Amino acid sequence: MSTLVGLSTASCFPETLADTFAIAKELGYDGIEVMVSNEVATQDAAAIMRLSEYFDLPVLSVHAPCLLITQRVWGLEPWTKVVKSVELAQRLGSPIVVLHPPFTWQRKYAKNFAEKINVLSQESGVDVAIENMFPWSARNRELTGYLPDYSVVNMGYNNVTLDLSHTATSGEDPFAIIERENVVHLHLADGLGSPKDEHLAPGRGTQPCAEVLQRLKDSPSLKSVVLEVSTRRVSSREERLALLAESLTFARANLE
Repeated sequence: MSTLVGLSTASCFPETLADTFAIAKELGYDGIEVMVSNEVATQDAAAIMRLSEYFDLPVLSVHAPCLLITQRVWGLEPWTKVVKSVELAQRLGSPIVVLHPPFTWQRKYAKNFAEKINVLSQESGVDVAIENMFPWSARNRELTGYLPDYSVVNMGYNNVTLDLSHTATSGEDPFAIIERENVVHLHLADGLGSPKDEHLAPGRGTQPCAEVLQRLKDSPSLKSVVLEVSTRRVSSREERLALLAESLTFARANLE
């Protein structure tokens, strides 16, 4: 069975959840990843299911609301957001929840984080897959930003999401993550090593995107690949669709 390739709602921002489903269907993606955001529809299982059924596209993964801009989605308590994300995934029949590590100021939430996440995964039947992040830069200083670290290597997580834009920013070796961790989900993107998280189309940066896909395509652990490519600066919808079509073609060519 070939690896499923999905489209993240983040790839279509500022277009809506419904727009993402329509684009994914038009371009031939296998499904979508719902990034829970300030758009109310992304928080509503019934609304998502209606779109999933209408476009005949499954939700391959749910991305928990763990960005600074979504800090008020589902309240301010971070563990509540995790539980609600897992419940949403269960209702949608999605096997994966993507989750960032805790921020450095979330010390209570971060305590025994890996253990709590692994137990939740086992009890819920949903793989809560922690995503590799990157250090922050401030006035020429590097700040970790996350607890216990921005890296997922040797942190005790049962399931991991590998993000190639983030490895470009952090300088981590994606193959070291693949070798040491259980990668169940891939955010396919690229980067040039800028301190800013770029999310370029695969093949437009310095990351070994093709080689990573070829390494992972026969992995018994990998459940899906999702394009998380930034298109917010495109000049037209046609340019957005062309970029996302190019990204899908790249993914499929290297998963064959």
